[in-house]
Amino acid sequence: MASKMQGSATKALVVEDIKVDCVILLRMLQKLNCKTTVAHNGKEAVDLFLEGKTFDIVFFDKDMPLMTGPEAVTKIRSMGGTEVKMVGVSADFGGMEAFMHAGADMFVPKPMKLETLDSMLQEVISKKNMSV
Repeated sequence: MASKMQGSATKALVVEDIKVDCVILLRMLQKLNCKTTVAHNGKEAVDLFLEGKTFDIVFFDKDMPLMTGPEAVTKIRSMGGTEVKMVGVSADFGGMEAFMHAGADMFVPKPMKLETLDSMLQEVISKKNMSV
């Protein structure tokens, strides 16, 4: 019987400076069989890409020290990170506009629901399987 998850686990990067928000998102991702990495601000996220790390999906908080989510999205896109799905996550009303302007693929208001996360990941997985 073939498993629902083909190939390798989906690699997710969570870019979030608020510990509790980070833990909640990590728990949901792990429940959905993702391999997770954490960056505490946009600069740490950009540094991971500079080191050659790859991710299937990245979740960015909006307001963080050193570098905001939208700034990090712009920078990663300009470095050639076009395949990775970038998701802005914020409770901030102006968050969606900032993220979409920066080049994010989508925006999700906080708190994120497990179903929302699951459908996003299914999309990423099927896209990944098609490109194999």
